[in-house]
Amino acid sequence: MGQTIKKNRTYGLLLVILGASFWGIGGTVAQRLFQQDNIEVGWLVSSRLLLAGILLLAVYKITHRHASIFVVWRTKQNAYRQILFSLLGMLAVQYTYMMSIAIGNSAVATLLQYLAPLFIMAYYFLTKQSPLTKQDGVAVTLTLVGTFLLLTNGSLSTLSVPFLAVLWGVLSGLSVAFYTLYAVPLLQQFHSLLVVGWSMIIGGLVMSFFHHPWAIDMSTWTFSTVIYFLFIIVFGTMLAFWFYIASLQYLSPKESSLLGSLEPLTAVVTSVWWLKISFGGYQFLGTLLILLMILYLTVFQKKQPETS
Repeated sequence: MGQTIKKNRTYGLLLVILGASFWGIGGTVAQRLFQQDNIEVGWLVSSRLLLAGILLLAVYKITHRHASIFVVWRTKQNAYRQILFSLLGMLAVQYTYMMSIAIGNSAVATLLQYLAPLFIMAYYFLTKQSPLTKQDGVAVTLTLVGTFLLLTNGSLSTLSVPFLAVLWGVLSGLSVAFYTLYAVPLLQQFHSLLVVGWSMIIGGLVMSFFHHPWAIDMSTWTFSTVIYFLFIIVFGTMLAFWFYIASLQYLSPKESSLLGSLEPLTAVVTSVWWLKISFGGYQFLGTLLILLMILYLTVFQKKQPETS
């Protein structure tokens, strides 16, 4: 029995580490497509959401053969919540994140997205669901100082990335906060693969009205372009989410979210190593402080509704 538990725990650790790493690397790969292959952000978002959503629903159907994938649409209340979650949650998260990458870089975009815990904290405080604590003060301080160093490299005269990249990154963090909070009632009723799969498809369909997935000239695509695109769909979106969810079968949500902090770390490392993004000493210090904030909030997180 002890060996089985240990084996399952090891399997869970492997899943969450792979999932977080795939998501972080996926952002860097997207940056490469934007900057070197001139892939348009809107097209990548619509294509990514549609394909990954179809794959997630397919996975659900394969693993739940006798269950209906349309169960989330059986009541008006759930349908309304699913649509709102899809547009203001999933689509907003994907688009703002990708815009921040395209204008700035994946390292900064991913780190700014991880401001989401602070926005969630502010929501609980403003709605009087949770008072501010000393732990909250420490987290806010780490985040503000870390973000300042990350974006300015220690100098007030200029930002290390364009202002619009910062704005999109902050909006991405807000979108993640909404995504996390608003999904709770749906995730309490339905499997997360269904909720996220449908949200991707709906978001992708809406984006398709503005950025047609089929309106793309692939004549200039190289073999590497195709490989990178497939990596984003399969590894950076589908498997990243699936592995994280699967890890919760073997680890506690606290452990999974703690190891999920590998996402911004992998984004920073791959951006600097692979894309040769310039990072100054103060920016590395800012990165470290934000990562410490993520770990700190995970360790001292209050018992709040889980969204997995």
